[in-house]
Amino acid sequence: MGSEPLVDSFARPITYLRLSVTDRCDLRCTYCMPERMTFLPREDILSIEESYRLARGFMQRGIRRIRLTGGEPLVRRGIVDLLAALGSHIGRELDELTLTTNGTQLANHAEAIAAAGVRRINVSLDTLDRSKFAAIARRDALPQVLEGIAAAKAAGLAVKINTVAQSGVNADELPALMEWAHGEGFDISFIETMPLGTVDHDRASRLLSLSDLRRDLAGRYSLSPSSHRTGGPSRYFEVAETGGRVGFITPMSDNFCDGCNRVRVTATGQLYPCLGGSEAIDLRAAMREGDDSAFDLALDRAMHIKPRRHEFRIDKGNAVGPARHMSVTGG
Repeated sequence: MGSEPLVDSFARPITYLRLSVTDRCDLRCTYCMPERMTFLPREDILSIEESYRLARGFMQRGIRRIRLTGGEPLVRRGIVDLLAALGSHIGRELDELTLTTNGTQLANHAEAIAAAGVRRINVSLDTLDRSKFAAIARRDALPQVLEGIAAAKAAGLAVKINTVAQSGVNADELPALMEWAHGEGFDISFIETMPLGTVDHDRASRLLSLSDLRRDLAGRYSLSPSSHRTGGPSRYFEVAETGGRVGFITPMSDNFCDGCNRVRVTATGQLYPCLGGSEAIDLRAAMREGDDSAFDLALDRAMHIKPRRHEFRIDKGNAVGPARHMSVTGG
C-alpha cells in the first residue's frame, strides 16, 4: 500500500481513525436508537482479520491514533485478539490505541485491554442514578458499568467518562457527576445530543446547549482553559475545586470542524469522512479486490469528498442529520 499521508481537500491532515467492530450493543440508549433496533447480519461484518488489515492500510497512510468503537466493541468476539494485534504497533506506526465502551462488559476485559497496550479508554455514562440509567439505557445495567469502571481503574487504565447532556433528563445531576468523576481520578466530557438516526422522542426537547452548561458550571466552579488534548474534539477546562478536567464536545452550539483530523469506518468497511455526512467509500470492496492499489485509491477518494463541516441542525420537530444511527457509523 502507499505511504503518502492522508490530507483532505481543505489541507487538514487526517491522523485519527475511529474503527467500528460491530453495530450491535447490549444497551438501547434512547438518544442513540429505538427500542426495537435491527442490527446487521453477522455475515456483513468485517472479520477480525479484515479489520486488522484495514487498520494496517491506514497506518501506512499516516494514521497515528486508532480508537475501536461500536455499537459496543466488547460484545464482538475476537476483540481482544484485534486489540493485541493493533497494540503491537504502538511506538512504531501508532502513537495510541484506545477504546470507547459502555462499560457493561469491561470487568471481564479490563486486564486484557491493558495488556494489549491500551492506556486509556472512554466509558459512556449518563447518570449515577440506577432508575434513571435504566430509563435512558432501557436496561438495568448501572451496577455492571460501575464494576467495569472499577476494574479498568484497577488494571491501570486511564478512564474518561463521556456523558450525553440532556435537558429534562440528566441536566440536574451533571455537576455531581463531574465531581464524582474527578473524585475517582477521571476526566469527564459532556456531549451535545446529535441528530443521528430516528429515535422515539423529539430531540429538540432534550437538546442542552453546552454553552449554557459551561456558563452554569463557571458560576459554581473556577474553570480555566486547559491545553490538554486527546486527539478528539473535546475542549477541556481545569476545575480548581476538584482538581480535575472537564471537556465539552459541541457539535450543535459551537462547530469544531475546522480542526477535524478524523475519519470513521463502519463494521462493514464503509468509510465515512464525516460523521454528519452521507458521503461514503466502500473499503471492504476495495480490500477484497486483492490489489492494494485499490485500497489506496479509495482512501484518496475519501480525502476528496470529506466536507468542510457537518450540517447538523435540531429545531422544534425537525432534526437534520444522517438517517443512520450512531451505532451503525461507530461512536
